[in-house]
Amino acid sequence: MRQRRSLFHSYTLRLALLYAIIFSASTLLLFYFFYIFTASYMTQQMDSTIQAEIQGLVERYDQEGLQGLTALIAERVNRQQATGNSIYLLTTFTLQPVVGNLDRWPSNASRDNDWIEFSLDRDEQTNETHLARAKIFRLPEKYGLLVGRDINQLTEAKRRIIQALAWGLVIMVLLAFAGGLVLSRRTVRKIERINQTTKSIMSGDLSRRVPVTGRNDDFDQVADNLNQMLDRIQMLMEDVRRVSDNIAHDLRTPLARLRQHLEEARLQEYPDSKSAINLEQSIKEADSLLATFNALLRIARIEAGQVRAGFSRIDFHTLLQDIAEFYEPLIEEKYQTLETTLQADIKSQGDQNLLFQAFANVVENAIKYTPDGGHLSLSLVQLSAELVVTIADNGPGIPESERGKVFRRFCRLDQSRSSSGNGLGLSMVSAVIALHRGAISLQDNAPGLRAVIRLPLTTSSAKTQLVAESVGDEINVATNAGAAIN
Repeated sequence: MRQRRSLFHSYTLRLALLYAIIFSASTLLLFYFFYIFTASYMTQQMDSTIQAEIQGLVERYDQEGLQGLTALIAERVNRQQATGNSIYLLTTFTLQPVVGNLDRWPSNASRDNDWIEFSLDRDEQTNETHLARAKIFRLPEKYGLLVGRDINQLTEAKRRIIQALAWGLVIMVLLAFAGGLVLSRRTVRKIERINQTTKSIMSGDLSRRVPVTGRNDDFDQVADNLNQMLDRIQMLMEDVRRVSDNIAHDLRTPLARLRQHLEEARLQEYPDSKSAINLEQSIKEADSLLATFNALLRIARIEAGQVRAGFSRIDFHTLLQDIAEFYEPLIEEKYQTLETTLQADIKSQGDQNLLFQAFANVVENAIKYTPDGGHLSLSLVQLSAELVVTIADNGPGIPESERGKVFRRFCRLDQSRSSSGNGLGLSMVSAVIALHRGAISLQDNAPGLRAVIRLPLTTSSAKTQLVAESVGDEINVATNAGAAIN
């Protein structure tokens, strides 16, 4: 079964998340400067107000002396009773309060002209503490003047600004990530369509093409280029296949006539003569060539879908049981054991003759390459919407690097070069399985080889979708199951 690629493993999502992180970092930096400039501006405005008040008090002191200054501070303190934002304190040299709305000189205040911030007890009932900012000014005659403001409102304003910026940043980050997910999902869907098409093509369906949306965007241009490339590849493969099939078809007739002439010549010779022996060997070579050409034509018809007219409802339990019984004498001859585990009542649409030959091919290969006294197993199970046939042995197996090659035409591994065969058996098996929309895989059986064949379970309604073309020379499985399989 095809594994769906996770969205969180896609490159587009990682790119979108990277963009969201960069966007969030830049937004955070922008908010930071905005807060710094806003808080600085508010502090400067308050400092300017305090400085203006000090200037007014100093001018009153210059004009009317200490008595006038004291009266002005007392007047302003009385006006501030309602709001309580301004802070005034006039002290002697020994820091004894003269007039103001502070009862003592702040502990962190110096005797020099300077800006200070200190805690201010504003409410004795609630014991609420505010932060105040003030400016110290030294008057002649060693009097000290402190003028400031309760900055609780300023602090609260800064806090609210930070809170608003934080919420804004959180919302923007969430929107950025959500937008990245949406864009990535759309991109992943487009890429997934391309992946599905390429996987179908790799499984043998060369007619599939990448869908085009018609928007003429980058994906459409890639799809157009891929489709043009696939058209060209399909045409070239069909040309090569057509040439090989034509060669096989054209040579089969003269080879058949040649075999007939050799057979007639052999009948005219003495049975034990050297000429008769040579003619007999030539007849066997001609039979081998005819079997190869017949196998090529058979594979071509299977791959072209020309044998689907033979599809019918098949009982796979009965089919595989017949194969086990068919090869029982050969298994006993090699002192091998065959273990069968066949689930009953598994039925699906298919060509019984082709499936018999395909399964028999794999079973015969397992028997052939398993040493005398070896063990084989044949199982059938239903998993969800597919049936799984497993054929395993404890023979030498096939190296993992070579397993994908054995399904090619005329492919034979080095260890099988000395044995008879034409290298078309597993190629025919692959074509039959692909015809039934299935898949075959070779796995390690530790030791030995395990062939796993998966076929989808189809109903009788699927038969209406099959191409009804007849084949004149269907294979007689009982006589040819081992001839074309190696």
